[in-house]
Amino acid sequence: MRTQKFNIFKNVDKPILFIYLALVFIGLANIYASEVDDISKSIFDFSQSYGKQILFIAAAFLTAAVILAIDKKVFASFGYVIYGFFLIVLIAVLIFGAEVKATKAWFHIGSFAIQPSEFAKFATALALAKYMSTVKSKTIGFKNKITPFIIIAIPAFLVMLQNDTGTALVFSAFAIALYREGYISGIFLAFAAIAMILFVLTLLVNEFYIIGGIAAITLIISLIIRKRKPEVLQIIGLGIVLAFYVYSVDYVFENVLQHHQKERITVLVSDEVDMKGPGYNLNQSKIAIGSGGIFGQGYLKGTQTKFNFVPEQSTDFIFSTIGEEWGFMGCVILILLFIIFITRIVLLAEKQRSAFSRILGYSVASLIFFHFAVNIGMTIGLVPVIGIPLPFISYGGSSMVAFTIMLFMFLKLDTNRLERF
Repeated sequence: MRTQKFNIFKNVDKPILFIYLALVFIGLANIYASEVDDISKSIFDFSQSYGKQILFIAAAFLTAAVILAIDKKVFASFGYVIYGFFLIVLIAVLIFGAEVKATKAWFHIGSFAIQPSEFAKFATALALAKYMSTVKSKTIGFKNKITPFIIIAIPAFLVMLQNDTGTALVFSAFAIALYREGYISGIFLAFAAIAMILFVLTLLVNEFYIIGGIAAITLIISLIIRKRKPEVLQIIGLGIVLAFYVYSVDYVFENVLQHHQKERITVLVSDEVDMKGPGYNLNQSKIAIGSGGIFGQGYLKGTQTKFNFVPEQSTDFIFSTIGEEWGFMGCVILILLFIIFITRIVLLAEKQRSAFSRILGYSVASLIFFHFAVNIGMTIGLVPVIGIPLPFISYGGSSMVAFTIMLFMFLKLDTNRLERF
């Protein structure tokens, strides 16, 4: 009787696996391009960032293999335990961690550094999936709706205490998973989007013009639906809330935000920015991307990259290296890869019979999308620079391993998508 060989990749979704590998090696190639000062140097120099990235990739591949080999029920069974463990680690890093650029978010082990907040993202995804999968959709009450927000808020708050606002904001990406499961409405997401737009507009335009616009729109809508009094009252109430919100923006900007946060926003909304000071990073990034033209200057031939004009060009601003050396077409290909990647994860999530698997899939897609959109947006001046990596592309072991863990946990669950647990 022939024995069947054990193959951990047998039912793994091949398109996602292929794109994952493509992104990882695109990242490695561009980390090498952004850091090497002599192209004759071997990429296997483990004292350099590109050499260390090879070790991080190896660790990520090994972790992925282990995840695919273990029982899928482990993730749900130990979801709360993993979440609790990383909450303790987030507290520990506040006490024992090393401070880097005013952010106390790292444990240093020799020449390597571990950032627990990266791992807290997938731990939060597990806890959310565990909790929401136990609540029946027909019995979602106030207590059930509040609990997921608490699960998200605790690690986000601990990360805020590390003075890492950018990473803390990433936890807001879970709103997409909450929306999919019926914990928040589309109106809530629309309101949040409107609030962000109004915040920026208020910094650009006199607040009284905006309040006047809100009043006019409120009046027009109220007249159109005047026969439906309850809805008219809701519209008027919403208009008043938005007017007060707009009126408070200047106060929040001047008295609540920290100095460096105000600088990052000012860089986006004002032309009167010191390009040798707060505006330097973004300006150099734009120059690098713009100089790439349609097809780029060629691999290892980017002048902005070669002479280190762009700060953090192997981490937060690695997209500028891609733009300069691979040009507009290279950027389009990379963006398309991410869009296909995220869309494929969402489509697979919708096919899951298990609520736990579906919620985890949406959480993974949401986190990757947030990083992808914000990282690229901040390198071209669409969003403030908040210092988050481009998944699988940017240099960093914590990010590489953490994103690999959350992706392959979902891929493992997907191999048994017809089962409920």
